Amino acid sequence: MAVIARAVHFQAEGFAILACNRREADMYRVAVIDDNEINLTLLCAFVQKLGDCEVMSFQKAREGLQWCSENFPDLVIVDFMMPDLDGLEVIKGLRGVDGFQETPILMITANIEKDVRYQALEIGATDFLTKPVDRIEFTARTRNMLALGASRKKLADKAAWLAEEVRKATKVIHDREHELLFRISRAAEFRDPETGAHIQRMAHYSHLIAGSMGLPVSDCELILQAAPLHDVGKIGIPDYILLKPGALTPEEFSVMKRHALLGYDLLKESESRLLQAGATIAVSHHEKFNGSGYPFGTSGKNIPLFGRIVAVADVFDALTSERPYKKAWPIERARELLLEQRGSHFDPECVEAFLSSWEEVLAVHTQYQDAEVPIL
Repeated sequence: MAVIARAVHFQAEGFAILACNRREADMYRVAVIDDNEINLTLLCAFVQKLGDCEVMSFQKAREGLQWCSENFPDLVIVDFMMPDLDGLEVIKGLRGVDGFQETPILMITANIEKDVRYQALEIGATDFLTKPVDRIEFTARTRNMLALGASRKKLADKAAWLAEEVRKATKVIHDREHELLFRISRAAEFRDPETGAHIQRMAHYSHLIAGSMGLPVSDCELILQAAPLHDVGKIGIPDYILLKPGALTPEEFSVMKRHALLGYDLLKESESRLLQAGATIAVSHHEKFNGSGYPFGTSGKNIPLFGRIVAVADVFDALTSERPYKKAWPIERARELLLEQRGSHFDPECVEAFLSSWEEVLAVHTQYQDAEVPIL
């Protein structure tokens, strides 16, 4: 580091600045707190000789404590014996400031103040010097502490950078996974009279229900992303059944019902939390609250919550969407059906949560039209 060319001294009401003639970004900032003006001047002169330092000096401990708490210097040098706050109180105050736990603090004490040193160590002092202060010892200790603080800061900055890079990389992977799953969901829909907008709407309806039920934000996001996989098992259903324009025979409907288990089998062994949620939804969204659904006839709260939520969202959107074999129901008629089948087909709590977000439901219905199928 370059040697300081000159220093300028400013004094105002017990507050002094010894500013080094270098760019501030290249300097260490050192705060010196001592009520004795002679000691303060001496310590500041020692710091100047280190090079690349900007020194803030305080004769009033409270002012020094406040400034340090707001400006986070690289090193604090504090005397023990002071009238308004002693050195122990200053150290305790600084260590109580969030982000100040690792900042080096050098305490100046007398030889006979060993008990004070022990107390200071307990509350966070980094090192000590005894009076009278030896310049060579002072230089060595302060250089070491400044270097230690700089190394810690570099490590912290590197850790923060690495964390941000991991976050970015994870987001890229997450976005790619999300897009892939959306396209897998669309692959199933391409073989079905339903549309890509259907999976958008029912996914957002599911998200609204989960939010209204007070589920954690992470679960609300999970169901938004996993709900489109609800019918992925239709990939394994023959076209003559899947695309049949009229009503299915009992035999054909038995085959159609297999899509719930096919979807589950396709997704269940994944280690991805998202795909596991998709597997749960695939196998449970056709179950009914009274136990008359399929594939297992599960009833009530034994049906996974995500399945109960998606059941409401899926049926509502199916009813209010036009298909080659039917006209779209009016919104209010579909709403009435949900109310009628609370406790039989649907979990009453899920229906209530859905209807409590009615304005948002209408907004989703308007936003995602069949001609537009953007990725979630």
